[in-house]
Amino acid sequence: MTNEKELAGKRAGFVVLAICAIVWVIPILLVFMNSFKQNTFVKTATFALPTGEMGAGWVNYIKGVTFGNYPFLKSVTYSVTITIISTILILLFASMAAWYIVRVNNKFCQIMYYIFVFSMVVPFQMVMFTLAKTADTLKLNTPLTIPIIYLGFGAGLAVFMFTGFIKGLPLEIEEAASIDGCNPIQIFFLVIFPMLKSTMISVGILEIMWIWNDYLLPYLVLDRTEYMTIPIHIQYLQGSYGSIDLGAIMALITLSIIPVIAFYLTCQKYIIKGVAAGAVKG
Repeated sequence: MTNEKELAGKRAGFVVLAICAIVWVIPILLVFMNSFKQNTFVKTATFALPTGEMGAGWVNYIKGVTFGNYPFLKSVTYSVTITIISTILILLFASMAAWYIVRVNNKFCQIMYYIFVFSMVVPFQMVMFTLAKTADTLKLNTPLTIPIIYLGFGAGLAVFMFTGFIKGLPLEIEEAASIDGCNPIQIFFLVIFPMLKSTMISVGILEIMWIWNDYLLPYLVLDRTEYMTIPIHIQYLQGSYGSIDLGAIMALITLSIIPVIAFYLTCQKYIIKGVAAGAVKG
């Protein structure tokens, strides 16, 4: 009787999760389908398959990539540069800060930890105008310097997850390394850093998905006449050239989400593992 109830519960859970998965996937499928339709039919036959006269082939993709005076490949380069540099900075400095907070564990470290956690609940809209002014003053308004701003906003979640994982690591390993002659820097990079792999990948995936798709921060900080990330490029394609070509917009959105989806599917097994290790312990 108990086994039947458990089996029924598992089936019900599977059905609920399947429905949630379908709900989440439908918008992506609609964007992909409409990227192959003529512009008129994107509005009038949104849910129809791109067959017959509705089909546009690869025209929307060619039009989206070549439309306007700003090369789409240039936007891709800026997005990739900002995402990679920002993620590396967040992973490196947040993991070091979390290790210091856990191992020193004095009053100052406790206060710093709560500041990091509190930063996750502060809405970006509260600080965006002050941030834009500060970024201009400190010359943080280029693709090579804006990662410093992303480090500030992304460190809260990263420190929270790294701290939870490091609390579960045995201190004896570090003591043994210290006896063998390692200094604190060597202990971190040679002993602790390799053990952070699962949480590192999990945090990296979350940060990459956020930074790659972020529109507001680059829009406020970067000089849009010189630097455009992919979301900004798509927005300008929609509103700056008169008529709106929804087919081309759908094509560019598809091109922008494919790398993130591919990266997520490749590393998805580390997300639950890293979140469980980083958010439950301690």
